[in-house]
Amino acid sequence: MTARSFDNTRAETSCPHPVEEWLAAAVESEASDLHIVGGYPPVLRIHGELKPLSGDPLDGELTRDLLTRLCPPAVLDRFLLEQNVDFSFELEFSGRSRRFRGNLFFSGGEVGACFRLIPAEIPDFDWAGFPPEIAEKLAYIRNGLVLVSGVAGSGKSTTLVMIINLLNQEGGRRIITVEEPVEYVFPRCPGSVITQREIGVDVQSFADGLKYGLRQDPDVILVGEIRDRETAQMALTAAETGHVVYSTVHTRDAKGAVSRYTDLFPHDIQADIRSQLALGLRAVISQHLLPSSTPGEKRVLALEIMLSNTPIANAIRTGKLQSIDNCILTGREAGMVSLDESIRRLLEKGQITRRAADRFVSDPSILG
Repeated sequence: MTARSFDNTRAETSCPHPVEEWLAAAVESEASDLHIVGGYPPVLRIHGELKPLSGDPLDGELTRDLLTRLCPPAVLDRFLLEQNVDFSFELEFSGRSRRFRGNLFFSGGEVGACFRLIPAEIPDFDWAGFPPEIAEKLAYIRNGLVLVSGVAGSGKSTTLVMIINLLNQEGGRRIITVEEPVEYVFPRCPGSVITQREIGVDVQSFADGLKYGLRQDPDVILVGEIRDRETAQMALTAAETGHVVYSTVHTRDAKGAVSRYTDLFPHDIQADIRSQLALGLRAVISQHLLPSSTPGEKRVLALEIMLSNTPIANAIRTGKLQSIDNCILTGREAGMVSLDESIRRLLEKGQITRRAADRFVSDPSILG
């Protein structure tokens, strides 16, 4: 099968037949990921659980051949140079186009891959279990920085895409995204202008995407991830100059996101960065996907919601981040929720089991 790849030549590449079959099985079973690693059979992740496909373990040499054949030439060159590469591509199944994000890597000298399945359409908030009223608060802020935190695979990118799509559909905004790689493709909507830039294809780095994006008359900027000092500084600058910036960080909770952001900078300027964050940070949403109480159902979203107010800004400015937890607890009327409270609510509704709640909650006494 021919796959359309989103590399810097926008070339088409051939999808080897076994890989096509495994990806088709992933689509059919509603898996989130497909793992192809030498010494193991192909493995799917379905609702958080690893499920091997039937078959013998893959030979390392065969795995290398299959995966390098899938790569377009420019992506393959990048992979051999950097030894890791992200790229996205499309395949057609039963007359419908499906998108995938691929990550290729070396392990023990052999080539392996993980393929993330991207839903055919941008999900809605009800499907994701994300509170629409919070989404609207996050979408309609006038300026500032919004961070979504969580571990890999916790749905951070999906949350931001749903919020951006809300703005895109409303119209009247110039939206720029900087992604690695581009996953969901936004529809063209009347009154909006949206450009999606892919790292390594359209722009070299998140920092460059922000730097040059500010010269493209944006109202809203989505940065796929803040992982270095330069990107963090550019995001703060953009937020301070009247733009809305959305991004992700890899932390467990809201105070961890603030700490992680500050730690990207040298110690001697961290006080200044905390002052900037106190002024520019509007919200931190921390996401966790918990196994459903119904076997075979998709995982359930638990959220910690921090919406900045005067006490939280003061805690950030002074570095007293431990007090953020109490600020969240006292901010319930504004829509704030602690992770433990979110887990308790899911347990009361029967959406998760007590065992799952015990695994993720910080204070077991909240469960009663």
